[in-house]
Amino acid sequence: MKFKLDENLGSSIQHIFREKGFDTSTVFGEKLGSCSDEVLFEICSKEKRCLLTYDKDFTDIKRFPPKKSNGIVVFRFPQNLSLNIITKIINQFISEAVKNPIKKNLWIVEIGRIRIKEAED
Repeated sequence: MKFKLDENLGSSIQHIFREKGFDTSTVFGEKLGSCSDEVLFEICSKEKRCLLTYDKDFTDIKRFPPKKSNGIVVFRFPQNLSLNIITKIINQFISEAVKNPIKKNLWIVEIGRIRIKEAED
């Protein structure tokens, strides 16, 4: 699996994914910090990367159709969570992601649950 972390996810989160052996790039690392959501969506699609973000705009499936993506994952956490708790939640997400398809789906990851919006053909 290949991931791209949106600018609202820090380098510590990238480290978690890389430690697990995932090919993970960042918006900041590729100097895409000022690009629009639409441009980022297209770049991720072309690169066949799953987008990981806190940006709720990506839950709009008409604007960002999951079936045209390699997956969209929107994390919905309360502010000021400790890195330790975030790490546990991300590890739970990774455990599910290796068992269930992300490609062409929208995942919304919250504390205690993951909602999956499957692509409609």
